[in-house]
Amino acid sequence: MRPDLLAEAAELLPELQTLRRQLHAEPEVGLDLPRTQAMVLEALTGLDLEVSTGTGTTSVVAVLRGTHPARARAGAPAVLLRGDMDALPVEELTDEPFRARNGMMHACGHDLHTAGLVGAARLLHARRAELTGDIVFMFQPGEEGYNGASVMIAEGVLDAAGPRVSAAYGVHVHVGERGVVSTKPGTLQAGANELHVTIHGRGGHGSQPQTAVDPVPALAELVTALQNMVSRRIDVFDPIALSVTQLRAGDAINVIPASASLGATVRTLSPESVDIVRTQSQRLARGIAEAHGCTAEVDFEVKYPVTVNDDAETAWVLEELRGLLGPERVEVAAQPIMPSEDFSFVLQEVPGTYMMLGAERTDVPAERQGNNHSPFVVFDDSVLGDQAALLAHLAIERLRRTGPAGA
Repeated sequence: MRPDLLAEAAELLPELQTLRRQLHAEPEVGLDLPRTQAMVLEALTGLDLEVSTGTGTTSVVAVLRGTHPARARAGAPAVLLRGDMDALPVEELTDEPFRARNGMMHACGHDLHTAGLVGAARLLHARRAELTGDIVFMFQPGEEGYNGASVMIAEGVLDAAGPRVSAAYGVHVHVGERGVVSTKPGTLQAGANELHVTIHGRGGHGSQPQTAVDPVPALAELVTALQNMVSRRIDVFDPIALSVTQLRAGDAINVIPASASLGATVRTLSPESVDIVRTQSQRLARGIAEAHGCTAEVDFEVKYPVTVNDDAETAWVLEELRGLLGPERVEVAAQPIMPSEDFSFVLQEVPGTYMMLGAERTDVPAERQGNNHSPFVVFDDSVLGDQAALLAHLAIERLRRTGPAGA
């Protein structure tokens, strides 16, 4: 449908790859990404954009006003495009010449998301005359557990163009077939929850366990019980993923600690499964602690909701992408995936679609490929042109479909 857009994106590719590799070499974690913000602002220099930065985060919001004659002077529709910018506290172990050396890593591909969104901004800026409305570019910090999306929503990103955006789109790279886009209507990604349990006993000398109340055996039993809970208490057609990722007890090898604790990430696909796992984990922890003469302190926190694509919007997106990229490069995902995503907060407010883009490297041995969040993960950044083009295409066509207010 738009081979010219794909061709223009291909011409931008070297520039986008350079930006991506600069971002990759200097990753930052959390809501405060001053160097990343500066690189984004520099990359947007020279474009006719209304740019603002966040107060609660180092976010960047850029608004592009369409100049099509059909665009209304006020109340024109707007579409939001989002790219997250933050990295992970992971020591990079790849062989990339631009690998990070500061103890942090873009192990989830957010450097590609950011560079791809800059590419979309450049493509759309060159096509302002085609835009019957406005585009909001959402450069977001703090996706990896800091809920940066909610901070930006509170600061008004959805209303940055004036009227609230009518649709929102985002792309996430993964280690899948290069250039293939995958999404689905309805639930796409799991919600993220955190379980923290502290078992309180009575400390003592390691040589005299009979004089203490040892919380460590209770904690060890709880780890196994939580895994059994997943297989015996949870509906297989509404699954959860529970992984105990943190265990803490004493510091001295000859001391029985007074308390021991665990932390677990819990991924869910429905509100019902959240309620079940919350209730069952509390019951298990307190029952096991009591059986060992201990007490349990349990905290279950819902972090990110389930990522739910709008049905009608996503059906339209799939058709548009088949026309842009070809049907062989567009897949309807068979089922949701268990990683979570704070773009879910945007999709709770406005209709939209989140998509996965394959960026597997074929020149790297499988044992060195890694996967998202791995210290070995590498991505093929030749997908950046297509990423920019598909975002730009969806924005143009969504505005065309919506039409200016009052037109």
